[in-house]
Amino acid sequence: MTIGFLIIIATCIISYQGFNNRAFFEKYKFNVQDITVRKEYIRLVSSGFLHADWSHLFFNMLSLYFFQGIVETYFGTIGFWVIYFGSMIAGNFFSLLIYKNKPWYSAIGASGAVSGIIFAAIAMAPNDININFLPGWIFGTLYFSYSVYMMLNPKQWDNLGHSAHLGGAAFGLVYVALLRTNIVIQHFFYLTVMTLPLLYLSYQIFINKKIK
Repeated sequence: MTIGFLIIIATCIISYQGFNNRAFFEKYKFNVQDITVRKEYIRLVSSGFLHADWSHLFFNMLSLYFFQGIVETYFGTIGFWVIYFGSMIAGNFFSLLIYKNKPWYSAIGASGAVSGIIFAAIAMAPNDININFLPGWIFGTLYFSYSVYMMLNPKQWDNLGHSAHLGGAAFGLVYVALLRTNIVIQHFFYLTVMTLPLLYLSYQIFINKKIK
């Protein structure tokens, strides 16, 4: 049994507990005030094992199932662990940065961690891996563009944690860039185009102060 399957099993068990125990759910979900004021840092990880409902859980775990084998083949078990939990924590830290002035902000789900796994896989083979019938780098470009747009132009009906998705995905890409520089050079064009929306978001956040 691969490490990916163990994470899927653990996530399903913990999410099910959260579905049936509201106190448990509230205690371990991501919440800005509980993390920054009460120093409950466990929420940076525990929230990645909770989900809103069965469909939320299913799609995250299905995505992990499809990509976990690829990443473990490329980076081994330890590399998979680092990418998965590094992306989870990076995504949540990015959310803390974005929503630091909104103590009520809460989130749950493994999307940040799964995004890191998906984009680590794409970075290794951006033109060979297909997602939704699109080459990985084109899917990534569209995904990042949409997520950045929604972050900069939030809608009331949108309840997705785009910051966690982008933070997790960025960690996966950086991990590949640091450990497999030759791959990044080989696929420089595809990866540069794909990450342009992330560079634009960084400009808007850190230079233009678009998000406060």
